[in-house]
Amino acid sequence: MNIYLPIAEMSVNIFALLGLGVVTGVLSGLFGVGGGFLMTPLLIFIGVPPAISVSTVANQIVASSVSGFLAHWRRDNVDFKMGAYLLAGGLIGSFLGVELFRWLKASGQIDLIISVIYVVFLGVIGALMAGESIRSILKVSRKHPHDEKPPLAMRLPLKVEFPKSKLRISAIMPVAIGFFAGVMVSLMGIGGGFFLIPAMIYVLGMPTNVVIGTSLFQIIFITANVTFLQAVTTQTVDIVLALLLLTGSVVGAQVGTKAGSKLPPEYLRALLAALVLGIATKLAFDLFTPPADVYSVSVME
Repeated sequence: MNIYLPIAEMSVNIFALLGLGVVTGVLSGLFGVGGGFLMTPLLIFIGVPPAISVSTVANQIVASSVSGFLAHWRRDNVDFKMGAYLLAGGLIGSFLGVELFRWLKASGQIDLIISVIYVVFLGVIGALMAGESIRSILKVSRKHPHDEKPPLAMRLPLKVEFPKSKLRISAIMPVAIGFFAGVMVSLMGIGGGFFLIPAMIYVLGMPTNVVIGTSLFQIIFITANVTFLQAVTTQTVDIVLALLLLTGSVVGAQVGTKAGSKLPPEYLRALLAALVLGIATKLAFDLFTPPADVYSVSVME
């Protein structure tokens, strides 16, 4: 049973999209990360144009992030002041990212750029995660306690107090981290949590109990802003596609959460690293493989 996607201008099997949503939801629940960095490449694999994939997945992330944020808010695990600084940088980054996206789309290079960014990003992240998980499994220590330095955010000027996180750090770093996350959401269709959470822990020095809730707080507004801007400026948000993916991912996330509680965290990280590297390899292979139908476009005078 096929369904027509009005913005993507293509027909796709409705059960394939629901199944893709379920698979991504299972993986998200299993590994405890947002599904954007998985969903966008998988949509590209089934033929959805990269520009449509990026903008539509950003729309889906808004809904999935709200439920997670509310759960952490009820537990008082959100640093709203830190979130405001991250959000300030994120809004600026998302505006500039959407403008860059629009310019690349107009130049006809957006699909290639998105694929290249994903290959590089997933390749680097996957390699780092694989190394970390292997060290955890083999019980290899990365550094001795006396080698550790204070987080960079504590060594820069413009210090600000963050009572909830019990930190006094430079305002420069939260804004910069938020800015980079905003650009990534615009160009890659990801929530940014994959980058935000490690940065908030290791760069800002935030306690882990408030990191996820604060990250989700920022992600909600940034992805909503990107979705609105993409819909208005580039018309690349396919609401039909987003609703189908969201329906499947909600179901899959429940299954993945239950399954993830039964596996050791270091093995989960190793499995996720393998998955990320696999997707990066497939994207890289597609970039260098000649298309089945080679054609040229000539300008008629």
